[in-house]
Parts: sequence; C-alpha cells; structure tokens
Amino acid sequence: MKVPLIPRMMTEWAHSRTGMDLHPGAQIGTDFFIDHGTGTVAGETAEIGNHVKLYQGVGLVAKSLGAGRVLRGQKRHPTIHDRVAIYAGAMIVGGETVVGEGSTIGASVLLTRSVPPNSLVTLEAANVKIMPKIPRQTYTLDFRSQCR
Repeated sequence: MKVPLIPRMMTEWAHSRTGMDLHPGAQIGTDFFIDHGTGTVAGETAEIGNHVKLYQGVGLVAKSLGAGRVLRGQKRHPTIHDRVAIYAGAMIVGGETVVGEGSTIGASVLLTRSVPPNSLVTLEAANVKIMPKIPRQTYTLDFRSQCR
C-alpha cells in the first residue's frame, strides 16, 4: 500500500504530540478507544473492529522475517474483531493473527496465534523474584600516594 504524503505527514505530527503510532493505512472501526496511549502502535495492515479498547503500550505489529524478506503488499499486522479489550503492554504479532469478537487480552501478553471469540488471554508463566541486594564491597582510592 502506498500512503499519500498528506496522511503520512498528519500521522507523524500526531505521533510527535501523542506518543502513539497509528499508521494511516490501518483500518479502524467505530467507537475505538485508547486509554493512556503512549507507546501504542497499529501497523499499516492492522484491522481493528468496532468498540475496541486499547491501553498504554499495546502493539499491533508485524512479525519480522529477517534475512531481508519483504512483506510489502501483504497482510502483516493482526486483525482485531469487535468488542475486544487489549490491556497495557500486550503485543499482538503477525498478519495471520486474529483476535475473536468479545475477547480480552491481558497485560503484557505476547500473542502470536489467533484466539477464538470470547476468549480471555492472560500471562501466567512469568516469575518475579524479589530478593535482598548483596552489599557490595567499597574501595577508597588514594591517588595522593601515587603522585609523590
């Protein structure tokens, strides 16, 4: 898809003011809601349905193929159906990934495959460890003895 200059300029201006990057080629439905949008990204071929809510730092992004393989002109970004909520820090990756209607994607989820309608996707495998810091030994250097 070639994006004309004026929409691209408008997007860059909006990005500089909001911290969001919503590509002008993305298809966005009605009643679209973004809360605390800094860091939110929707790529060129993203499709977002009606009544969708995105929270801060959500990415609707392309899967990198590496090795210089070009995907221009192909569907590279996910499809989000109607009445979906995607919480902070979630990344939905790839053009074949579809989030079914009425689903909820939890915070910090990395989603690389499709989910059926009315699904709840959460992150449970993360382990957070809290432990006391080990005191570091401190040294005092006396350079005066070196200069005599």
